[in-house]
Amino acid sequence: MIELDDVTKIYRMGEVEVGALQGVSLRIERGEMAAIMGPSGSGKSTMMNIIGCLDVPTSGQYRLDGQDVARLGDDRLAEIRGRQIGFVFQTYNLLPRLTAQANVELPLIYGGARDRKRRALEALERVGLGDRASHRPTELSGGQQQRVGIARALVKEPRILLADEPTGNLDSRSSEEILALLEALNRDDGLTLIIVTHEPDIASRAGRVLSMLDGEIVGDSRHEPARTA
Repeated sequence: MIELDDVTKIYRMGEVEVGALQGVSLRIERGEMAAIMGPSGSGKSTMMNIIGCLDVPTSGQYRLDGQDVARLGDDRLAEIRGRQIGFVFQTYNLLPRLTAQANVELPLIYGGARDRKRRALEALERVGLGDRASHRPTELSGGQQQRVGIARALVKEPRILLADEPTGNLDSRSSEEILALLEALNRDDGLTLIIVTHEPDIASRAGRVLSMLDGEIVGDSRHEPARTA
């Protein structure tokens, strides 16, 4: 469970203070699929970074499965990221000289895990790319590169998957395939899925939409998710 209680994040740029989050309170249940919407500068990326333990609040509490992580040090935050949270990025963030399999293995190498090859291949199979394990990113389409990115997030067996504009660089067909894959991971595997997007049609695929503006949550709606085409 994700719980934010009166979370504020202030960045200091010289003598200027910028309030990225303004007293945000939020609760996301385990296994929920939620979309965070808002224009540039609304605070949605800052909130994603705090939920993902990439940043910490200036004030307020953040509890993850009951543990207060808002005041943990960098090492403990890195441990939580490595064990519980997977990240999917708009720009894929793949290393171009490595094969798909080697890119997926990276989180396991950093974590000192064993059976890296087997686990990476299994993750690629889950996203339908078992036959592309030896291909480099330049030999893959944008949609396939994003699938590798998802496999890299899944290889750690996280409880939470954070996707930041995951279809932003894709054509409509590839976008649909990626959304369907993410929905299946939420529905069938029980992953908590949070998608940051500025596209209403993508947000409509989630059962809950959080709207942000000027560092605040200005809307929190639940609805029947739009069906996969």
